[in-house]
Amino acid sequence: MNLVLTFESFGQNYPEEADGTLDCISMALTCTFNRWGTLLAVGCNDGRIVIWDFLTRGIAKIISAHIHPVCSLCWSRDGHKLVSASTDNIVSQWDVLTGDCDQRFRFPSPILKLQCHPRDMDKVLVCPMKSAPVLLTLSDSKHVVLPVDDDSDLNVVAAFDRRGEYIYTGNAKGKILVLSTDTQELVASFRVTTGTSNTTAIKSIEFARKGSCFLINTADRIIRVYDGREILTCGRDGEPEPMQKLQDLVNRTPWKRCCFSGDGEYIVAGSARQHALYIWEKSIGNLVKILHGTRGELLLDVAWHPVRPIIASISSGVVSIWLLILAFAPDFKELDENVEYEERESEFDIEDEDKSEPEQTGADAAEDEEVDVTTVDPIVAFCSSDEEMEDCKALLYLPIAPEVEDPEENPFGPPPDASVQAATPEDPLAGSDKKQRQLSSEGGPTKKKARTTVIELQGVPSDEVHPLLGVKGDGKSKKKTAGRPKGSKGKDKDFPFRPKPYKGERVQKCERHGFRFGGSTCSDLHRVCL
Repeated sequence: MNLVLTFESFGQNYPEEADGTLDCISMALTCTFNRWGTLLAVGCNDGRIVIWDFLTRGIAKIISAHIHPVCSLCWSRDGHKLVSASTDNIVSQWDVLTGDCDQRFRFPSPILKLQCHPRDMDKVLVCPMKSAPVLLTLSDSKHVVLPVDDDSDLNVVAAFDRRGEYIYTGNAKGKILVLSTDTQELVASFRVTTGTSNTTAIKSIEFARKGSCFLINTADRIIRVYDGREILTCGRDGEPEPMQKLQDLVNRTPWKRCCFSGDGEYIVAGSARQHALYIWEKSIGNLVKILHGTRGELLLDVAWHPVRPIIASISSGVVSIWLLILAFAPDFKELDENVEYEERESEFDIEDEDKSEPEQTGADAAEDEEVDVTTVDPIVAFCSSDEEMEDCKALLYLPIAPEVEDPEENPFGPPPDASVQAATPEDPLAGSDKKQRQLSSEGGPTKKKARTTVIELQGVPSDEVHPLLGVKGDGKSKKKTAGRPKGSKGKDKDFPFRPKPYKGERVQKCERHGFRFGGSTCSDLHRVCL
C-alpha cells in the first residue's frame, strides 16, 4: 500500500531541490537506472561499475569490469544482465548477481553509446565512433552493420524505439532513418532542418518510456519532440512537424544530455556549459524549473527515475540526486487570505445523534463477505501498457552480506583443524585429503574465462580516441591514457615502480603489463592482472 502511494501523482511531478550525493570513491562518468528504479548502476573512471541500492542509498555491489574508464551502461529488461562499454573499445556483458563477465566484444573504434533491446535480451545496439551502428546478437556472437544514408558521413547515432520494433538512426546532415529491427529495411525517413533549408547534426535520440514520443537533440541547440506514429505514417522522405521545440532563448545553451521523465510528461536537458538541469512540460512546452548545481562544474550525464520524480546527474565525478519533497497532505490548499471557518453542528460531537442508520441488505451481509488476502495485485508503474502481470523473474534488489566487526571463527562447530587432528596414525593421508578438499571448497568454483569476440568493421579508423579522454588532434599527438596503469609489452620504463625481487625467488615477468616482479603472482602489485 505504501509503495503504491509513493507512485501517486499529487499534481507536481518533477524534482525541485537537491537531496544529497552518492560518492563512488572514484570518479563517476555515466549512470543508468534499471527498469524499476530500484538499482542505479554507475560507471567510473577506474573501470569499476558501482551498483547502488536506490532505496537504502547504499552500495549493493562493485564489479571490477574494465581497465579503462566506463563510458556507457545499459540494463537488460529483467535486470539480471548489465552491458558496459569502456574507452578501450571493449563491450562486455555482466551477470549482476555473480559479478562475472559472460562475454566480451572488441571493436576497432571507441564506443559512444550502447543500448539493450527493450524486449529481446539477446540483442544490443552499439554506436561506434566514425562507423555505422552495429546490432549485436549475444547468443551466437554475430553482428549486423546497419545501413546508413551517406557512406561518407559516418557520425551516426542510433536508438531503439520503446518496444524495439524499429531502430532510429541520425547522421551529421540531419537525416533520420527508421529501420526495421528484424530485417534492417528502411521503413521511413525525414530530414531535420532549421528555419531555412540548412541542416543540423543529430547529437542524440531518446524515447519516452510511455507513449510514442521521442526527442532529437541537435547541434543547433534545439530539442525537437516528435510523435513516432506520425513518422511511420509519413513514410520515406516525409516532412513531419515537431510537436515541440525546446531551447534556451536567453543563453543559447547547448545540451549535453536529454531524457524523458518516467511518465513521459516532462523533459530534462543538462547544459553542456555548467551543472544546470532544465525541465520542460512536454504537452505545453513551457519551462517549469531550472535546477542549478555547484558553480563551475561540468555535467557528464543525466538519468530520470523510471517511476518517481527523481533525477540523478553526474558532475565532477559525483552523482547528485534531485527530488520532490512533499511536505503537505495531498488535499492541502494554500489560501491567499484568512477564511472564516464555519463549524458544522455535529462536527465535534462524540456521537452524531442526527446521523441516519445505514440500510442493511442482510443481517450477516458484512460477515459473509470474503476478503481476498492472498492475491497480489501488480503495480501499474512496473507494467508496460501491453502487459497485465509483472515479471516474476525480475531482479529488483541485490542481497547484501552483513558486515561483522569481530567475527567468530566457526562458532557453531568444531575448529577448522579438527578434521586434520582426527586422522589416525594408520592412515596419515586421510587428514591431508580432507584439508585439501576444505581449502578447495573455501576457494569456491573456478571462474570460467569470458569469451572475447573481435568485431571487424571495414573502413573504420583504428587510431581514434574516445571523447571522454579529452585528446584532440591527429594520430601523431601523444594520447593520454586514462584508467588503471597498463604498461606496454617488453618495456619496463612505462611503469614507474620496479619492485625488487625477493631473495631466493625467481624473477618473473608479467606478459600482460610488461614489468618484472618477484613473488608468486602479479596480483601482489597489480590487482587487474589475469
